[in-house]
Amino acid sequence: MHRESADTVPQGPNQPCPSSTKSHVATTLLPAARQSLSQHAAGTDPPAERTGQRQRLSTEEATRWADSFDVLLSHKYGLAAFRAFLKTEFSEENLEFWLACEDFKKTRSAAKLASKAQRIFEEFIDVQAPREVNIDFQTRELTRRNMQEPSLSCFDQAQGKVHSLMEKDSYPRFLRSKIYTDLLSQTQRRLS
Repeated sequence: MHRESADTVPQGPNQPCPSSTKSHVATTLLPAARQSLSQHAAGTDPPAERTGQRQRLSTEEATRWADSFDVLLSHKYGLAAFRAFLKTEFSEENLEFWLACEDFKKTRSAAKLASKAQRIFEEFIDVQAPREVNIDFQTRELTRRNMQEPSLSCFDQAQGKVHSLMEKDSYPRFLRSKIYTDLLSQTQRRLS
């Protein structure tokens, strides 16, 4: 769902950003995203936890992101690149919700389950939530009913809808984006 701010123009989900918004995004978000991703590609990211050595993003790894959306989401640099791309489209709440649901499913404390579920619902699902995701009325109402007795699966349908939306809508655009093509070019240049 697109959020408006004082300096942006409202837009529909399939409409391109107005040129003034693109200019704003290009001057504020893209340089930071590219710097972060180029540091990863150049191997200047934090040392790997297990090996104690710096990891570099290989062309092969970055190319595999195009194999499937789930491959992209399972790779930490792929996730970072996709998040940077979603920020340019003002739709990062979809990924943040999906990640919150993944984290929620790891909850082992019954005491924390209800409070975590409530936070996710209020932040992403409830009507007029600060980071409301774009789901249909039936899914929203089913999730609302699930909140009466929260379980690890109470967000499954909503998470599935958001995953499907990102996979069918944002993911193909990401693969054609300058963020992704520039990252591939960087990894290839490093090899030559």
